[in-house]
Amino acid sequence: MDDISPALDSREIWSDGNKAGEIWAIALSADGQYLAATSIDGRINVWDNLGGSMKIREFETKGSFGMAIDLSVDGRFTASGHENGGVYIFNNDTGRLLHSLPGLIKPVRAVAFSPGCKLLAAAGDAKVIGLYDVASGEQVANLTGHGAWIFSLSWSDTGEYLLSGAFDGKAKVWSIDQRACVATHTETDKTLWSVKWLPKIGRSEGFATAGANRSISFYREATGG
Repeated sequence: MDDISPALDSREIWSDGNKAGEIWAIALSADGQYLAATSIDGRINVWDNLGGSMKIREFETKGSFGMAIDLSVDGRFTASGHENGGVYIFNNDTGRLLHSLPGLIKPVRAVAFSPGCKLLAAAGDAKVIGLYDVASGEQVANLTGHGAWIFSLSWSDTGEYLLSGAFDGKAKVWSIDQRACVATHTETDKTLWSVKWLPKIGRSEGFATAGANRSISFYREATGG
Protein backbone atom coordinates (compact mmCIF):
# COMPACT_ATOMS: atom_id res chain seq x y z
CA MET A 1 0.00 0.00 0.00
CA ASP A 2 1.33 3.42 -0.92
CA ASP A 3 2.15 5.93 1.81
CA ILE A 4 -0.42 8.64 2.43
CA SER A 5 0.75 12.07 1.33
CA PRO A 6 1.56 14.33 4.32
CA ALA A 7 -0.56 17.04 2.71
CA LEU A 8 -3.58 14.77 2.85
CA ASP A 9 -2.72 13.20 6.18
CA SER A 10 -2.33 16.46 8.10
CA ARG A 11 -5.79 17.88 7.51
CA GLU A 12 -6.68 20.88 9.64
CA ILE A 13 -10.07 21.13 11.29
CA TRP A 14 -11.12 24.68 12.06
CA SER A 15 -14.19 26.56 13.19
CA ASP A 16 -15.42 30.11 13.56
CA GLY A 17 -17.01 29.38 16.92
CA ASN A 18 -20.54 28.81 15.65
CA LYS A 19 -22.52 25.99 17.20
CA ALA A 20 -23.45 23.00 15.06
CA GLY A 21 -26.35 23.88 12.79
CA GLU A 22 -25.79 27.63 12.77
CA ILE A 23 -24.08 27.66 9.36
CA TRP A 24 -26.59 27.26 6.55
CA ALA A 25 -25.04 28.01 3.14
CA ILE A 26 -21.44 28.14 1.90
CA ALA A 27 -19.62 29.35 -1.22
CA LEU A 28 -16.05 28.90 -2.46
CA SER A 29 -14.23 31.39 -4.69
CA ALA A 30 -13.17 30.16 -8.14
CA ASP A 31 -9.50 29.92 -7.13
CA GLY A 32 -10.31 28.19 -3.84
CA GLN A 33 -8.75 30.92 -1.72
CA TYR A 34 -11.88 32.25 -0.03
CA LEU A 35 -14.76 30.50 1.71
CA ALA A 36 -17.92 32.35 2.72
CA ALA A 37 -20.85 31.19 4.84
CA THR A 38 -24.22 32.42 6.05
CA SER A 39 -25.64 31.77 9.49
CA ILE A 40 -29.15 31.37 10.85
CA ASP A 41 -28.88 34.74 12.61
CA GLY A 42 -27.89 36.62 9.47
CA ARG A 43 -24.14 36.90 9.97
CA ILE A 44 -21.85 36.50 6.95
CA ASN A 45 -18.34 35.12 7.50
CA VAL A 46 -15.43 34.97 5.04
CA TRP A 47 -12.24 32.93 5.54
CA ASP A 48 -8.89 32.94 3.71
CA ASN A 49 -8.09 29.29 3.01
CA LEU A 50 -4.53 30.11 1.92
CA GLY A 51 -3.85 32.32 4.92
CA GLY A 52 -4.09 29.72 7.63
CA SER A 53 -7.86 29.39 7.33
CA MET A 54 -8.25 32.66 9.17
CA LYS A 55 -11.57 34.49 9.28
CA ILE A 56 -10.95 37.78 7.49
CA ARG A 57 -14.44 39.26 7.53
CA GLU A 58 -17.63 39.05 9.58
CA PHE A 59 -20.52 41.05 8.18
CA GLU A 60 -23.71 41.88 10.06
CA THR A 61 -27.15 42.11 8.46
CA LYS A 62 -30.57 42.72 10.00
CA GLY A 63 -30.52 39.31 11.66
CA SER A 64 -32.63 37.45 9.12
CA PHE A 65 -31.84 33.81 8.30
CA GLY A 66 -29.08 33.68 5.66
CA MET A 67 -30.41 31.27 3.02
CA ALA A 68 -28.00 31.80 0.11
CA ILE A 69 -24.49 33.07 -0.53
CA ASP A 70 -22.05 33.55 -3.40
CA LEU A 71 -18.53 34.90 -3.95
CA SER A 72 -17.48 36.82 -7.04
CA VAL A 73 -14.98 35.06 -9.30
CA ASP A 74 -12.13 37.30 -8.08
CA GLY A 75 -13.16 36.96 -4.42
CA ARG A 76 -13.65 40.71 -3.99
CA PHE A 77 -17.39 40.59 -3.26
CA THR A 78 -19.74 38.45 -1.19
CA ALA A 79 -23.51 38.40 -1.83
CA SER A 80 -26.12 36.97 0.51
CA GLY A 81 -29.86 36.28 0.32
CA HIS A 82 -32.11 36.17 3.38
CA GLU A 83 -35.43 34.87 4.63
CA ASN A 84 -36.87 38.39 4.91
CA GLY A 85 -36.18 39.07 1.22
CA GLY A 86 -33.00 41.01 1.88
CA VAL A 87 -30.11 40.84 -0.59
CA TYR A 88 -26.73 42.29 0.33
CA ILE A 89 -23.41 42.81 -1.45
CA PHE A 90 -20.30 43.21 0.71
CA ASN A 91 -16.83 44.39 -0.31
CA ASN A 92 -14.32 41.90 1.06
CA ASP A 93 -11.40 44.29 0.50
CA THR A 94 -12.82 47.12 2.62
CA GLY A 95 -14.97 45.04 4.95
CA ARG A 96 -17.97 47.25 4.28
CA LEU A 97 -21.51 46.80 3.03
CA LEU A 98 -21.56 47.82 -0.63
CA HIS A 99 -25.30 47.59 -1.34
CA SER A 100 -28.56 46.58 0.31
CA LEU A 101 -30.63 45.63 -2.72
CA PRO A 102 -34.36 46.24 -3.19
CA GLY A 103 -37.02 44.35 -5.07
CA LEU A 104 -37.52 40.94 -3.44
CA ILE A 105 -39.84 40.84 -0.43
CA LYS A 106 -40.01 37.06 0.06
CA PRO A 107 -37.31 34.55 1.08
CA VAL A 108 -34.27 34.57 -1.23
CA ARG A 109 -32.96 31.06 -1.87
CA ALA A 110 -30.28 31.69 -4.51
CA VAL A 111 -27.79 34.44 -5.39
CA ALA A 112 -25.19 34.27 -8.16
CA PHE A 113 -22.60 36.69 -9.56
CA SER A 114 -22.12 36.78 -13.33
CA PRO A 115 -18.67 35.63 -14.57
CA GLY A 116 -17.52 39.22 -15.14
CA CYS A 117 -19.02 40.33 -11.82
CA LYS A 118 -21.09 43.01 -13.53
CA LEU A 119 -24.43 41.53 -12.49
CA LEU A 120 -25.88 39.71 -9.51
CA ALA A 121 -28.91 37.45 -9.91
CA ALA A 122 -31.18 36.74 -6.93
CA ALA A 123 -34.31 34.61 -6.68
CA GLY A 124 -36.54 32.65 -4.33
CA ASP A 125 -40.14 32.50 -3.16
CA ALA A 126 -41.18 35.58 -5.15
CA LYS A 127 -40.83 33.40 -8.30
CA VAL A 128 -38.95 36.28 -9.95
CA ILE A 129 -35.25 36.60 -10.77
CA GLY A 130 -33.91 40.04 -9.93
CA LEU A 131 -30.86 41.26 -11.85
CA TYR A 132 -28.73 43.92 -10.15
CA ASP A 133 -25.82 46.05 -11.30
CA VAL A 134 -22.99 45.23 -8.89
CA ALA A 135 -21.28 48.62 -9.22
CA SER A 136 -24.35 50.81 -8.68
CA GLY A 137 -26.72 48.47 -6.83
CA GLU A 138 -29.46 49.35 -9.30
CA GLN A 139 -32.02 46.69 -10.19
CA VAL A 140 -31.75 46.45 -13.97
CA ALA A 141 -34.28 43.71 -14.74
CA ASN A 142 -36.90 41.30 -13.42
CA LEU A 143 -37.05 37.94 -15.16
CA THR A 144 -40.55 36.52 -14.83
CA GLY A 145 -42.02 33.21 -15.95
CA HIS A 146 -41.49 30.74 -13.14
CA GLY A 147 -44.65 29.54 -11.41
CA ALA A 148 -42.95 28.17 -8.31
CA TRP A 149 -40.22 28.94 -5.81
CA ILE A 150 -36.76 29.22 -7.40
CA PHE A 151 -34.07 27.19 -5.63
CA SER A 152 -30.98 27.44 -7.80
CA LEU A 153 -29.22 29.80 -10.25
CA SER A 154 -26.17 29.31 -12.46
CA TRP A 155 -24.46 31.51 -15.08
CA SER A 156 -22.98 30.17 -18.30
CA ASP A 157 -19.22 30.63 -18.78
CA THR A 158 -19.75 33.56 -21.14
CA GLY A 159 -22.42 35.23 -19.04
CA GLU A 160 -24.82 35.16 -22.00
CA TYR A 161 -27.27 32.82 -20.29
CA LEU A 162 -28.64 32.33 -16.80
CA LEU A 163 -30.04 28.97 -15.70
CA SER A 164 -32.70 28.59 -13.00
CA GLY A 165 -34.32 25.60 -11.29
CA ALA A 166 -37.61 25.62 -9.39
CA PHE A 167 -39.83 23.76 -6.94
CA ASP A 168 -42.11 22.47 -9.73
CA GLY A 169 -39.25 20.71 -11.56
CA LYS A 170 -38.89 23.30 -14.33
CA ALA A 171 -35.48 24.49 -15.48
CA LYS A 172 -35.39 27.71 -17.48
CA VAL A 173 -32.66 29.23 -19.62
CA TRP A 174 -32.64 33.02 -19.80
CA SER A 175 -30.95 35.22 -22.40
CA ILE A 176 -29.38 38.16 -20.61
CA ASP A 177 -29.31 40.28 -23.77
CA GLN A 178 -32.99 39.64 -24.47
CA ARG A 179 -34.00 39.67 -20.79
CA ALA A 180 -36.25 36.74 -21.66
CA CYS A 181 -36.63 32.98 -21.21
CA VAL A 182 -35.39 31.15 -24.31
CA ALA A 183 -36.02 27.57 -23.16
CA THR A 184 -37.93 25.62 -20.52
CA HIS A 185 -37.12 22.02 -19.64
CA THR A 186 -39.32 19.69 -17.59
CA GLU A 187 -37.97 16.20 -16.94
CA THR A 188 -39.92 15.89 -13.69
CA ASP A 189 -42.60 17.60 -11.63
CA LYS A 190 -40.47 17.20 -8.50
CA THR A 191 -38.28 19.90 -7.03
CA LEU A 192 -34.98 20.83 -8.71
CA TRP A 193 -32.55 21.47 -5.87
CA SER A 194 -29.60 22.38 -8.06
CA VAL A 195 -28.83 23.46 -11.63
CA LYS A 196 -25.34 23.97 -12.99
CA TRP A 197 -23.71 24.93 -16.28
CA LEU A 198 -21.00 22.52 -17.40
CA PRO A 199 -17.54 23.72 -18.50
CA LYS A 200 -17.73 25.00 -22.08
CA ILE A 201 -16.16 22.73 -24.69
CA GLY A 202 -15.49 24.47 -27.98
CA ARG A 203 -18.65 26.33 -28.98
CA SER A 204 -20.95 23.94 -27.17
CA GLU A 205 -22.56 24.79 -23.85
CA GLY A 206 -24.49 22.38 -21.67
CA PHE A 207 -25.85 22.06 -18.17
CA ALA A 208 -27.03 19.56 -15.57
CA THR A 209 -29.99 19.50 -13.19
CA ALA A 210 -30.63 17.43 -10.04
CA GLY A 211 -33.46 17.22 -7.57
CA ALA A 212 -36.06 15.29 -5.63
CA ASN A 213 -36.55 12.69 -8.37
CA ARG A 214 -33.11 11.28 -7.41
CA SER A 215 -31.63 11.66 -10.88
CA ILE A 216 -29.32 13.97 -12.80
CA SER A 217 -30.34 15.23 -16.23
CA PHE A 218 -27.84 16.56 -18.78
CA TYR A 219 -28.54 19.03 -21.59
CA ARG A 220 -26.15 19.65 -24.44
CA GLU A 221 -27.19 23.11 -25.63
CA ALA A 222 -28.46 26.29 -24.05
CA THR A 223 -31.78 26.17 -25.89
CA GLY A 224 -32.25 22.46 -26.48
CA GLY A 225 -31.94 19.05 -24.80
